[in-house]
Amino acid sequence: MEFEPGDIRILKALQSEGRLTNQELAERVGMSTSPCWRRVKRLEEAGVIRGYQALVDRRAVGLGVLAFVRVQIDTHSHDEAQRFEREVGELETVIACYSVAGEADFLLQVLAADLDDYAEFAMTVIRRLPGIKEMHTMFVLKDIKASTILPVQLSSASRSR
Repeated sequence: MEFEPGDIRILKALQSEGRLTNQELAERVGMSTSPCWRRVKRLEEAGVIRGYQALVDRRAVGLGVLAFVRVQIDTHSHDEAQRFEREVGELETVIACYSVAGEADFLLQVLAADLDDYAEFAMTVIRRLPGIKEMHTMFVLKDIKASTILPVQLSSASRSR
């Protein structure tokens, strides 16, 4: 999908403040309300805007430990990887899972209340996932930058118009 400058302004504004009314959004991006609403609907229908949600501070809800877990699996068969992905997808405390290249096969982002909570989860849940060969955990000591805002911009093709 190619983006116009108005689309980019809408995406930037909604990523910063998803609760804007259409009137507020239109004013912020320099459009009238009807074209702004149509653009937002088009972006939603195209799947560019996947939804709206509140950002919750993990520490405020008792999740003081953030860990990244590198996982290697025994076999690299398609079925084994899909089974692993399905089971990880059902784990609420795993907030992200990526298939990666390099020393590991998957990278998991895991939240826990404290180190004891994480240790229990790692030993009773992660270690029992199908095909686990090896896992390495890295704990976050300090959040330096943890943004949910994507750096959207015009593609070079869109800019040359």
